Amino acid sequence: MRLNELRDNPGATKKRTRVGRGPGSGKGKMGGRGIKGQKSRSGVAINGYEGGQMPLYQRLPKRGFNKPNRKAFAVVNLGLIQKFIDLGKLDAANVTEDTLISSGLVRRKLDGIRVLAKGEITAKATITVTGASAAAVEAVAKAGGALTVATAAAAE
Repeated sequence: MRLNELRDNPGATKKRTRVGRGPGSGKGKMGGRGIKGQKSRSGVAINGYEGGQMPLYQRLPKRGFNKPNRKAFAVVNLGLIQKFIDLGKLDAANVTEDTLISSGLVRRKLDGIRVLAKGEITAKATITVTGASAAAVEAVAKAGGALTVATAAAAE
């Protein structure tokens, strides 16, 4: 067998249907879209529309509650903070929300930055953020640093 003898198995490939290319193609003139109407036009998306019947998303019962003024925090893990300290992108003596953004660890502040305890921290870091998990505060204290939460109301 040579490279020029390689072929796909019979029936493995199928040519795509070229729509609107004459009556002989079987998909000519209107291209299988029928005559007039909303669906014959381009740029129409009727997602969830059920033609007068109550749509499924309206028939199903609603549950729970979405708080309209909930806070969205940017999340940072301790392991990443340690990695950035090791790379020299962060100064362990003074880690604030602004230094986290300028180092490139966090893209934007949102309603504040919340530190979570995933990963190990070994540096003696002083961290000041809007929110932190209890495990994160404990882990930083164990490493000999201090994690202070800027506003007590934001940390839950």
